[in-house]
Amino acid sequence: MKNSILISLLTLSLLCLSSHAEEGGKIMLFNGKDLTGWTNPYEHGEAKVVDGEIHLLADKKFFLVTEESFEDFIVEIDIHLPEGKANSGVMFRANVSPGKVFGYQAECDGSDRRWSGGLYDEGRRKWLWPSKSGNTGDESFLAHEKESQAYFAKPEVRDALKRNGWNTYKITCKGDSIRIEVNGVVTTEINDATDSAGPIGIQHHGEDGQVYRFRNLVLTKL
Repeated sequence: MKNSILISLLTLSLLCLSSHAEEGGKIMLFNGKDLTGWTNPYEHGEAKVVDGEIHLLADKKFFLVTEESFEDFIVEIDIHLPEGKANSGVMFRANVSPGKVFGYQAECDGSDRRWSGGLYDEGRRKWLWPSKSGNTGDESFLAHEKESQAYFAKPEVRDALKRNGWNTYKITCKGDSIRIEVNGVVTTEINDATDSAGPIGIQHHGEDGQVYRFRNLVLTKL
């Protein structure tokens, strides 16, 4: 009997190490009720749950990030941009410290540039895919500048984002392989080994009065 109790307590302790619920092999990053498992490393920015969605509000850019780090995974997140000027994205394998989040970001671009689903290196090398002279801080990525610009000019890639609706982002990371899909359209396939693990994050770009909305945040470990 004592052994059974000890095993039960050990199992409960191990389950409590993760702040996210698991269902059928999938990790529910957001429980639809509160922000358990998430943290704001900034002194500004507001995050709240409204009708099963995470709403971000701010007058300066900030990121809400998971407390847990992830290495190889598939993460899917729905994003709804506000009207007007707006820019968001999904941080993954992120680097987090008080008042600072940087690293890989799957871009959600509300401008006429239409680079949604591109890979942006927040706070470091800027645009990796598509790359562009003056917008890319690592010259090695400029070797595929023409290729990447042509790729994002394709109608199915250029128009992958629903500007005024919900958009499903799917990011697959395995080793140094990074793949980004927007609404089922492959927008980025690239190899980069700069970061191998880190938290998942979502962004408010800092436009005062704008509300960025997120739902269905699910991760599967690979």
